[in-house]
Amino acid sequence: MKMTLAEIARVIKAQPLSDADGSRVVTGLTFDSRRLKPGMLFVPLQGERDGHEFIPAAAAAGAVATFVAADHAPIKTKLAALVVPDPLTAMQQLAKYYLLMKVNPKVVAITGSNGKTTTKDMTAAILATQYHVVKTPDNYNNEIGVPMTILSMEPNTEVLVLEMGMDHPGQLHALSSLAEPDVAVITMIGEAHIEFFKTRAKIADAKMEIIDGLKEDGTFIYNGDEPLLVERAKEVTQKRETFGLHPENTLFAHSINGHRNHTEFTVEQWPDLTFSIPIMGEYNVVNALAALLVGRQFHVKPDVMQKALAHFQVTANRTQWLIGDAGEQILSDVYNANPTAMRAVIRDFSEFTATGRHIAVLGDMLELGEQSKALHAGLADALDPNEVQVVYLYGSEMHALADALADKYLPDHLHYYPLADKDQMIRDLQNDVGHDDMVLLKASHGLHLETVLAALIAGDHA
Repeated sequence: MKMTLAEIARVIKAQPLSDADGSRVVTGLTFDSRRLKPGMLFVPLQGERDGHEFIPAAAAAGAVATFVAADHAPIKTKLAALVVPDPLTAMQQLAKYYLLMKVNPKVVAITGSNGKTTTKDMTAAILATQYHVVKTPDNYNNEIGVPMTILSMEPNTEVLVLEMGMDHPGQLHALSSLAEPDVAVITMIGEAHIEFFKTRAKIADAKMEIIDGLKEDGTFIYNGDEPLLVERAKEVTQKRETFGLHPENTLFAHSINGHRNHTEFTVEQWPDLTFSIPIMGEYNVVNALAALLVGRQFHVKPDVMQKALAHFQVTANRTQWLIGDAGEQILSDVYNANPTAMRAVIRDFSEFTATGRHIAVLGDMLELGEQSKALHAGLADALDPNEVQVVYLYGSEMHALADALADKYLPDHLHYYPLADKDQMIRDLQNDVGHDDMVLLKASHGLHLETVLAALIAGDHA
């Protein structure tokens, strides 16, 4: 981004710049003073600490200017201060202006209870074969991350692929209205955030907000195997296309062949091609179908998409295979978890052949609200002692699953640890796991099973 202070002030309707030089050029924007580079504009946001406290640090790092909330003005600073009612709103206003008036790329917006980051990565890889593409970094998918991604675009960006998350009603409405996508994608409806929404139907309602900003000539791409989406999509006036495993979909897969480090499948529409993705899981094949439909919208040839999917870069901590210190194979999927995702990973993990034992290390699934205990206990039918021989459960909510499994597993094959006992669990795991074993790590990110992963790989005892 390159804009003068005067232009920025006009767009966000900031108070006059007083003695500041309006012709000075801003070359970037950040809300983190630690990442600030000379020439940037600082956005002081309200978090655990008030971002205005870091304006001096921003000045020392070479910032050109800073937003200042009206209720904090006047403020002593050497920087040009753009006084606005709310710095976050100002950043969003600036992002929309930059998107529509300065760069004007095609926009693909992707959401879903699971799979949105992987689908984003697949979609960007496909489109990058033919266009200059910018995608959401990591999971910058909220009301801060989306405008930050927009403002990071170079002027030559042709397609912007945005991941959009939500944890309350109205959030996707705001993000979609900001980005005005040409293509909107919903990967699936699960139980993520059911604590706040109470039912999957209400989650579906909230996910459907992604079409609120969809252009009139845009395309809505959604999982046609999900009845909640099929029902709601009937009201959509824009072009609609579906993906899934059922033949009724616009694009559907069959002949799915799973391997440890990749999954192969074919698509009815292109029977002469075998597609391969460098990750495991039938659910990731469904994500790939969504990406293929987007690629088709942008006229990317099937064989080109095939090559792009085969080599796309997977975001860290999502179904990674690693080798532990004892030589065990570790399937790490510790970024997030809900019942749908947990069942899918357990199923796929169970199907891989191990010379030794299958050991599942499962942590709490967060934000399940009043249904949490029942949803945790309900995972019992996904675990079979003949397929997953040993189970380690960690966290307060997993106690319900431990109780539900007590009649299925022998006591020395079922281990439960409360939140305070992670170090003990790590020690027990390290003493238990052998060279021929296969280990699954799966939990919500708040359980931080990445520390368990690190210990198993390094061999250091807690």
